[in-house]
Amino acid sequence: MNQLEPEKTQDPGPAAETAMIRLTDLELTLPSAAGPVEILRRLSLSIGRGETVSVVGPSGSGKTSMMMVIAGLERPSAGRVEVAGIDLGPLDEDALALFRRRAVGIVFQAFHLIPTMTALENVAVPLELAGRGDAFERAADCLGLVGLDHRLTHYPGQLSGGEQQRVALARAFAPEPDLLLADEPTGNLDGETGDHVMDLLFDLRDRHGATLLLITHNPDLSERCARRIELVDGRILDDA
Repeated sequence: MNQLEPEKTQDPGPAAETAMIRLTDLELTLPSAAGPVEILRRLSLSIGRGETVSVVGPSGSGKTSMMMVIAGLERPSAGRVEVAGIDLGPLDEDALALFRRRAVGIVFQAFHLIPTMTALENVAVPLELAGRGDAFERAADCLGLVGLDHRLTHYPGQLSGGEQQRVALARAFAPEPDLLLADEPTGNLDGETGDHVMDLLFDLRDRHGATLLLITHNPDLSERCARRIELVDGRILDDA
């Protein structure tokens, strides 16, 4: 499906009530020393609840920027963003933080663990913020699911890259989010370790039935998702 004509309003697809993600005429323009740079251009998209979707495209095509907008970590310049039935446009920063805490789990390439906290404490953080009385019990269970029940008291600096990413996976899934966003989650890992981490990612996703949006340059990994979206120059080139 070619969607390169920006002057036309694109059809976002499934009805809003069935969509986990719904973007309508999304635009993102950022300033630079050379002038404004268009990152996303009249992008419209709908992803249904429970779908597994990979996002591919060359570097600089807008993949991570789109994910940041969906997570409420970046404000679009124009257009509408709805996630889990919530219009993110009117929300202030506190409301966006509450929305992410309730509905979104994020796995970054760079892990983003808190270095002064143990694996158990890192996974427990979002649960404690959500007010769960069983935060540490739940965190221990999730670390067990990713094979790290013997590493609960270790700090990130004492863990390998693969182990740190598994902690990040456990942290993302612990609150049982409706939506999981993963940005090149194996980019800092060797091939064998990356394959193991991705097996865990899809296994955890199957357990919880979350919607998965996965940014990747790996064609084999992309093919594990039921749907593949290609971004080029801030527009959807293909949606298959």
